[in-house]
Amino acid sequence: MKQREGSSELPLSTRRRFPVARTDHMPNMTEDFEKPKILIVDDVPSNIKILAEILKNDYQISAAIRGQDALDSVALESYDLILLDVVMPGMDGYQVCQTLQANESTRDIPVIFVTSKNEETDETMALALGAVDFLSKPVAPSIVRARVKTHMVLKKAREKLAQQNQELIQASNLREEVDRIMRHDLKSPLNAIIGFSGLLSTILPMNDEEKKMCQLIHESGYKLLNMINLSLDMFKMEQGTYSFEPKPVEIVGLLEKIFSTNADPMCSKNLAYKIVLDGHPATEASRFFILGEELLCYSLFNNLVSNALDASPPDQPITVILDHHPGHRIAIHNQGSIPMEIRDRFFDKYVTFGKAHGTGLGTYSAKLMTEVQGGRIEFATSESNGTTVTIYLPPDGS
Repeated sequence: MKQREGSSELPLSTRRRFPVARTDHMPNMTEDFEKPKILIVDDVPSNIKILAEILKNDYQISAAIRGQDALDSVALESYDLILLDVVMPGMDGYQVCQTLQANESTRDIPVIFVTSKNEETDETMALALGAVDFLSKPVAPSIVRARVKTHMVLKKAREKLAQQNQELIQASNLREEVDRIMRHDLKSPLNAIIGFSGLLSTILPMNDEEKKMCQLIHESGYKLLNMINLSLDMFKMEQGTYSFEPKPVEIVGLLEKIFSTNADPMCSKNLAYKIVLDGHPATEASRFFILGEELLCYSLFNNLVSNALDASPPDQPITVILDHHPGHRIAIHNQGSIPMEIRDRFFDKYVTFGKAHGTGLGTYSAKLMTEVQGGRIEFATSESNGTTVTIYLPPDGS
C-alpha cells in the first residue's frame, strides 16, 4: 500500500486500536476530567501530533487513525468535537461524517474537517454533509484554537437551548395537567355548589337570613369559577388554542348576579345601577340572549362592571344598556373618565393607572374573552360624558 507523505507504516494491530495522543506533562486529573473532549481522526500520526500539541492545554485529546476506529470510539465515549481528515484508507472522512449525522446519538457532535483538500467543491461537500467548519492543511495554530473555541461555545449554547426547550415542554405538560385537574376536580363540584345553591333558594321555604346565606354560597361559587377561568383560559386565548363551545346565554340575569356580588364596593361609594333593555328598564321577566359561554360571559362582564365601579365617582349610577339592534350590543357606562395616559393602550396587557393593587389585566382579558366569543369591544370616554365600554356579541341564533 502506498504511504502518504510524512507517514510511517503502522502494524495492522495498531491501526485497529484508537491511539490516544497524550500531553508531555502529567496533568491534574481533576482538571483534565473537566476539560472538553476532542477526537482527532487522521491516518498520519504526525498530523495528529501537531493538532494535539496545539490543543492539549485546553482539551482532553483522543485520536483514531481510521474512520471505523473513530466510529467505534464515538460509540464507546462521548466527545465534544471531532477534528476529521478527509483522505483515509478504507472509510474516508466524508463517509465518517455522513455516518455520524445519520445516528441520532452522534449527529450533534460538531465536526471540523482538517484536510489537504482545499478546493471549493471539497468545502461545499463537507458542509453539505453536516460539518460545522473546514480547515486546510497546513494548519495555523491560532486559527485552529480560535475555530475550536468558537464551536465549543456554540455547542454549549445549543445544549443550553435544548435544555431550556425541554424545561418549557415539561412546564407546558404541567400546565396541561393543572388545567385538567382544575377543570375536572375543581369545576365539577363548583358547578354543583352553584347549581344547587340557586335551586335550594327557590324550592325550600327560607327566611330572609337563610336566603341571604344561600345567595352568598351561590355568588362565592361564581367568584371562584371566575378566578379559575382567568388563570386557565387566558393563556389559551392568547395562543389561539382555546376551545370555544357556544350556547345561548341570558345576560340580564347574569348582570343582576354580578351586581349582587359587588354589593359591598357599591355600598361604600353609594353607587346604584340600572339595566336598560331596548330602551326600557329591565324587569325580572326581561331576557336578553347571546351566543357564548356562561362562565366566560360572567368573567367578561364582572371585569367590566368592577372597572366601572372603581372608576365611577361616588353617588353616581352605573348604567348597562342592552340592545338587539344593531347586532347584540351591551354597553356599560359610568361617569368617570379614562386617564389620558392610558387611553391609547386601554385594552393592552398590564396597563393600569392610579390603582395600588391593579394588575392591568381587566380590560385586556375582557378583550380576549370578547373576541374568542366572536365579538368585538370598544370604548368612548370624556370628562363631560364619562366612559362607555361597548361589546358586540353574536345573537343566540333563534
